[in-house]
This record gives sequence, C-alpha cells and structure tokens, in this order.
Amino acid sequence: MGSKILYVVDDDDIFQFMVKRSIKALDQNIEVITYTDGQEAINGLKKDCKTCHIPDIILLDINMPIMDGWQFLDFYDQLKYKIDKDISIYIVSSSANPEDIHKAREMNDLSGYITKPMSRNELKNIIENTPHNYWIVSSA
Repeated sequence: MGSKILYVVDDDDIFQFMVKRSIKALDQNIEVITYTDGQEAINGLKKDCKTCHIPDIILLDINMPIMDGWQFLDFYDQLKYKIDKDISIYIVSSSANPEDIHKAREMNDLSGYITKPMSRNELKNIIENTPHNYWIVSSA
C-alpha cells in the first residue's frame, strides 16, 4: 500500500482508538496523527506544511468543540494554496442528515461522507484508493 500520513480530526477518543487500531492491522507504514478539534488540526497542518510532513488523508468529524468540521474546511480553503499536495478529506460523522450530506457534496475539497460507525473495509477502501477521482457516500 505504501507509506501515507493520515489525520484523524475527531473529539471521540474511542473513534480515534478504533482508527489507529484498524490502520495498524491494515498497514503499519501509515502514520496516524490525531487531533481533538479543527483548530488543533489547522495548527498541525500549518506546522506540517513547513516540514513537508503533509497528510494524504484527513478523516474529519463535523461536531467538535472549539472549531467544528465545517469551520475547519473554511480555514483549509484558505490554506490549501500553500500546500503542495492533494489531500483527500472525508467527513466521518454520526450525522446521517441529508442536509449535511448535501452540504458536503457542494464542497470541492471533500472526497466523501461516511456515517459512523466506520467499518474496517471502508477504511481500507479509503487508504487503498487515495488519491482518487470519485466521491464516496457511505452509511452504516
């Protein structure tokens, strides 16, 4: 599969643990970096841009304290021009609200919307097929 960097931006410790464990089982060469809110992730992304340690994939929750997923995407939209890499961003949320999915589809920077709980097969599919040119909507 190759070496990749994956950000998990989610305030749910259990989800973070599940993703780390699943990634380790799928490919131990993937580095997983976790953040509990969008502001931490933006700060990490700014820092990592300077060191060329840019993620390939971001799994982003919508509902988080301090800065939610939508706000993260607004900041990312301003920051992406300074990043010399295409990052595949997936919303991973407990919300199956059609309005959230529609809003996500309207955003150019998103690669998909996955409803929690995320299966190991969904995670494997994301890792193996990133980067890609299609949009995923998945619901459990």
